[in-house]
Amino acid sequence: MAFQLPFKFSGTASDAVNAAAAVGKRPSKMMDYDQPLVWVTLLLMLFGMVMVYSASIALPDSPKFRYLEDRNEYFLYRQMMYIGVSIVAAWITFKVPVAVWQKWAPMMFIATLVMLALVLIPGVGVSVNGARRWLSLKVMNLQPSEIMKIAVVLYAADFTVRKQEYMHKLTKGFLPMMVAIGLVGGLLLMEPDLGAFGVIVCIAMGILFLGGINIVWFGGIGALLVIIFTSIIALSPFRRARMFAYLDPWEEGNALDKAYQLTHSLIAFGRGEFFGVGLGSSVEKLHYLPEAHTDFIMAVIGEELGLAGVLVVVAMFYWLVKRAFDIGRQAIALDQVFAGLAAKGIGIWLGTQTFINMGVNLGLLPTKGLTLPLMSFGGSGVLFNCVGLAILLRIDYENRVRMRGGRT
Repeated sequence: MAFQLPFKFSGTASDAVNAAAAVGKRPSKMMDYDQPLVWVTLLLMLFGMVMVYSASIALPDSPKFRYLEDRNEYFLYRQMMYIGVSIVAAWITFKVPVAVWQKWAPMMFIATLVMLALVLIPGVGVSVNGARRWLSLKVMNLQPSEIMKIAVVLYAADFTVRKQEYMHKLTKGFLPMMVAIGLVGGLLLMEPDLGAFGVIVCIAMGILFLGGINIVWFGGIGALLVIIFTSIIALSPFRRARMFAYLDPWEEGNALDKAYQLTHSLIAFGRGEFFGVGLGSSVEKLHYLPEAHTDFIMAVIGEELGLAGVLVVVAMFYWLVKRAFDIGRQAIALDQVFAGLAAKGIGIWLGTQTFINMGVNLGLLPTKGLTLPLMSFGGSGVLFNCVGLAILLRIDYENRVRMRGGRT
């Protein structure tokens, strides 16, 4: 059967050759980068900025922030600055090839481990609300635990690729990684920051599971971790009290003490009903709900925008996590295992932290000091969320280049 063109062509043979060459040179319709991923990230940050402004507008009236006087826009301007710095950092990060991240992953992990130790040194680490988690950079405080989340993603992905043949063995495949995470956990618990430790453990365990770790060892270590976290809570008086308050938040003593944040968060969601009381009209942010602009920003969203607003935020985070796993699956299909595991690790990180924050706000989990990624007020959180997503965007970019037959 003769081959026929899908269109009629009239002209000379030379014209036909030129037309065919033009078709061959026509650029692919595939975009160079994932535009929806960029837009969803920007929308979450901008939406978060609006809610930070709403949640913090009354803070200068409180004794804790009296130094702000009448500067009601202070937190808005700071968040705008953080977002601007984060976008620049993300652009720079996007320019770095994935192979460079893989090469330097172990050194990045060690350097971040050193920073976690530095915050514990009096005079070096900055203490806020009894926790020593920050290093002062004058312009903003740097939180090494946020860097460690990225470092663990890259280190665990690199470790899994390097030790692939030993992944079914305890001593060579699992134990070295657990020792590394144990060091991180020890330093984080001294700050203390149990929430960040929980997220980091989930990242490492998730990547090892996806990398083909022996399922028996995985299950055994998982059970051991449950025992460890339970013991940490049981042996710590303030964590134990917080757990009992979580189990019965409306008991009078708990509602006025350890469950104070939780009860007011639930009241905020209750007031919001389906469509909220209106943007800017929250009552709970008026010095009733502590940390409304950071850990409990979701409660303010629930009160002002109702169930509809909450579902929109949940949908955007769900899409973000799903997209990370899709990018990771595509990278592995292209035989880029490190990139694929790193992409999925970023998805696990964002998904786990989002789930914990929303769970705490909704009373599904005990109160824990974890911010909502991209949306809560804070420099380190937004900055390294953007850096992580820029690495994800770079992985997707390199996937697209390879699918076109190019080289990175």
